[in-house]
Amino acid sequence: MDAQDTRHTAARLRAITGELSDRFYERDDVVRTLVVALLAGQHSLVLGPPGTAKSELARELTGRVEGASYWEILLSKFTAPTRMFGPIDVAALARGEYRQVYDGRATTAHVAFIDEIFKCSTAALNETLGYLNERIYHPENGGEPIRCPLIAAITASNELPGGDDAAAIYDRLLVRIEVGYLEDPSHFAALVRSAVSRPAPPARTTVELAALQHAVTEDVPAVEVPDTVVDAFCALRAALRRRELVASDRRWRQAVRLVQASAYLDGRPTAAEADLSVLTHVLWNSPDERPTVEREVLQLVNPDAREALDVAAGLDALEARLESMAGQSREALSEWVIREAHHKLAVAGKRLERLRGEAERAGRSTATVDRVTDRQHAVRARVLTEALGLDTSMVRAESGRNGKAP
Repeated sequence: MDAQDTRHTAARLRAITGELSDRFYERDDVVRTLVVALLAGQHSLVLGPPGTAKSELARELTGRVEGASYWEILLSKFTAPTRMFGPIDVAALARGEYRQVYDGRATTAHVAFIDEIFKCSTAALNETLGYLNERIYHPENGGEPIRCPLIAAITASNELPGGDDAAAIYDRLLVRIEVGYLEDPSHFAALVRSAVSRPAPPARTTVELAALQHAVTEDVPAVEVPDTVVDAFCALRAALRRRELVASDRRWRQAVRLVQASAYLDGRPTAAEADLSVLTHVLWNSPDERPTVEREVLQLVNPDAREALDVAAGLDALEARLESMAGQSREALSEWVIREAHHKLAVAGKRLERLRGEAERAGRSTATVDRVTDRQHAVRARVLTEALGLDTSMVRAESGRNGKAP
């Protein structure tokens, strides 16, 4: 493939990222991170409660890759390895032959979605680790290992691993993304409407499997990583160690490919410090560590985003205050909105608008600022609907006047 083909593939992947972000509310960062992980050939974990569109997003993303084989499974403690990698051929067994049927199983998949990954049975553990680590499967009859075409696996769970076996799998999942239920009432209202209406078919950009494979194996590794980015890696590692947050050398090395994939997706031949933002989904072990990691990463690569996180902390406190007032009278809630909430939300909105302008003028990413802006809209909508009693349609119209797409 020539340089034009490379640019074409990156452009199509950007279009896919944008289309999926439009379809899945409040999932912009999740979608981009999954695409970057796929380009880097790295496995990801989507951590969150049931019913947050984890499997639907995985299916939709894979469906945009023409020619790709997709496989998914819901694991339990009783899932046998043969159910994952290939059942026994009963007809062949009747003839005295022992062989497995691999079609439609993990062994033939280019992208795999493994739900409840930490419920992997003890019997399937070693084969699952081999599948994730080396992309190989050892047949039940002891024959030659089978090379699997897996590009990357997307896994999901609603809980962290509880034992050593599950922890071994957890360590192999480089990218870890938290998701939750929709926060913005207008997005929830749109979700409800989508269940009873027939919207026009959305735009559907696709990319050929061969082009994606070439990007993973050739184009992304060719992205230059300058000394300034290497220095940023070293500075970030030192900052996290001061916080007693230590990641293995293997994770740091694998993270380089994610940074290259981020630059490739943006159409750049050279990685920049801003590409380290993806590491906010790599360098934590438990969710309570993630805010610290995010702040250290953004402090280093994007001061606008770092300040936006301070705004987000204030929004969290405001939302917690709203929840603590549940059950109080409408008069008490209205007084709180007038005296406190309205002013704080307005200040947050103006501050985020200023940060976005500064980021744009400096050529820095606005992704985090935009995410916090969405959060500000969501908290504002909750205040208007829950504290003042406005209906969702009025809030939705108000959001539209403020530039927020419903």
